[in-house]
Amino acid sequence: MAGRPTFVVVGAGLAGGTAAATLREAGFDGRVVLIGDESDPPYERPPLSKRYLRGEQPREDLFVRPDEWWDANDVETMLGRRVRHLSAGDRSVTLEDGTEVAFDRALVATGVRNRPLDVPGADLGGIHQLRRTADADRIRQAALGADKAVIVGMGFIGAEVAASLRQMGLEVTVVEIFETALFRVLGPVLGRVVEAMHRDHGVELRFSETVERFDGHGLVERVITQGGREIDCDLVVLGLGTEPEMGAVIGEIGGDGVGLRAGPTLETDLSGVFAAGDVATHDHPIFGPVRVEHFDNAIKMGEHAAHAMLGSTAAFDDPHWFWSDQFEHEIQMGGVVVTKDMVVRGSLEDASFCAFFLDEGGVLRASVSVDWPRDVRRSLPLIRHQVVCDPADLADAAKDLRSLAPEEAT
Repeated sequence: MAGRPTFVVVGAGLAGGTAAATLREAGFDGRVVLIGDESDPPYERPPLSKRYLRGEQPREDLFVRPDEWWDANDVETMLGRRVRHLSAGDRSVTLEDGTEVAFDRALVATGVRNRPLDVPGADLGGIHQLRRTADADRIRQAALGADKAVIVGMGFIGAEVAASLRQMGLEVTVVEIFETALFRVLGPVLGRVVEAMHRDHGVELRFSETVERFDGHGLVERVITQGGREIDCDLVVLGLGTEPEMGAVIGEIGGDGVGLRAGPTLETDLSGVFAAGDVATHDHPIFGPVRVEHFDNAIKMGEHAAHAMLGSTAAFDDPHWFWSDQFEHEIQMGGVVVTKDMVVRGSLEDASFCAFFLDEGGVLRASVSVDWPRDVRRSLPLIRHQVVCDPADLADAAKDLRSLAPEEAT
């Protein structure tokens, strides 16, 4: 890279914003261009379904850096603008208005988009999705004048929104296609623990149900399920999962719905083009190809990608860590659940436990806790170093997990 190189970051969410900031903090003195389709500078999304939605956290607390930081650190922000195409051959990105920005290296951190629900009545007013601050603002405003809400889908976003709206005083009904809460992530046993939390707080749960249509006159008034159930409501929030936002690069790298593929260092098959955050499916040294949509992962991937753009050849081997607050409970998760073999420390019945997932060889692959956060954190070095664990040690609450870590992990 002769002269003053240009690094372009496509996507100004948490991963992209963290990467751009890390480039400067690591001493890169070339040109940094941060492009995002939202008008806001990079911000954190987790509060949108929790404290920010409930009006307990001010908007200014969401931002990755203060507004003035970007100009003060010579990061060119092109916000409210969408990239139409990234060309690895021409080393340029083209915006929808035709503007071209040449780059020496680029990071794609475009995140994900919400899956729609294509049923009759889905275009009625009062039906919301949650992805951006404006979405949270609209849901909060609608909730202030509502009595009954329906949440469609009970993954993490659906569960968190259901808890928040219930805490705001609304009657809440959840319609979920699977047999229990968070089924795809946690499975049936742990999912039923989360299910019980919501039932204890008065949330009505309708599992193994799907939406046939929405009825109303201009505004949604009821949800009709395929089983024929009619649920009256004032507002609906859809939480049907996400899909990678691949539009900018789909012509360069084939898109099969699993994300933008990247190697262990986060560089893609296109030389000098990297991927990070929710859009990236990377070759993880422990888990193999994996795509993770977590706050902590976006930060760490953004930092790692920035160093990779600067020449680092280290593999991104973070074991992944995630949390979710629902009512007074805190759920934490480390690693990736790839097995059904589970050992429990604590009590599932009392919703105070840490569950450990082992593969066939006894290697610890993941941990999940409810109101038992310490052991998830302590399990991360064991997951990263693929430690073979004795199930009796994991089940024994008196056993300090740190004593099971190899010397290189401490």
